[in-house]
Amino acid sequence: MTLEADVSDLWNRYQEGLTAADATDEDAAVIDEFLAALEAGEVRAAEKTGDDVTSWEANEWVKRGILLNFGLRETEAREYGGVTYHDVLPLRDTDDLGERGTRNTPDGTAIRRGAYLGSDCIMMSPSFVNMGAYVGDGTLVDSCDTVGSCAQLGENVKLGANTLIGGVLEPVEDAPVIIEDGVSLGAGCRVTSGFRVGENSIVGENTLLTPRIPVYDLVEEDVIYGHLPAERRAFTRMVESSVGDHDLFEGGAYKPAVVATHVEEETLEATRREDALRE
Repeated sequence: MTLEADVSDLWNRYQEGLTAADATDEDAAVIDEFLAALEAGEVRAAEKTGDDVTSWEANEWVKRGILLNFGLRETEAREYGGVTYHDVLPLRDTDDLGERGTRNTPDGTAIRRGAYLGSDCIMMSPSFVNMGAYVGDGTLVDSCDTVGSCAQLGENVKLGANTLIGGVLEPVEDAPVIIEDGVSLGAGCRVTSGFRVGENSIVGENTLLTPRIPVYDLVEEDVIYGHLPAERRAFTRMVESSVGDHDLFEGGAYKPAVVATHVEEETLEATRREDALRE
């Protein structure tokens, strides 16, 4: 049987009432093999099926495999940095990172089991990458960043300090947050609820990207939800709210929106200089 078939069979038994106490050594071997495949980048929680940023689809069986690792393991006391914590899984072994040129600085970089980091990545402390996340080659995870469960980050992505990439584990049919190749997110950005950022886009600091906030795309002259097209420069602006004429809001009420324009040449040049410094 394939790994997918083994996980699917185990999931069916879990849905029928299988518990951690009932799981056999063979069951444990399946979820261990699954974790190893995630960490090797052999399986992913979502895959791109077309050319557009909207074409990402969840691999439901992979997300079920992640859920099995929570449902069929017991919580245990573990040690990290001299502190005892309790979890169903230990942190990921990082012995393979150095041989691929990937760096995780000391005093606070935590990578949970089942996370993939590519070659020539940088994780600054403190930062955290959760189970099922995929971090592509050459990507920078800066200080105080979180990469949530199942989030998919492409190659040469730059996460500014204090950036949150949300996790989407359930429902299993929903695609997670997607950050495509070459994206740069400014400090303090938040990307949540399965939002998708198209390749080579540059997002200004403290911008919130979520499907509930409209994106005013001035390139195509359209208002879109849930994604930012490729090759955009995006930033937050306030637009008039529908409750603006209420007596309580003297002078009008406003709500956040995202404005997207062409990536300007000087902005690209700044990112090229940053690339040169890293090299």
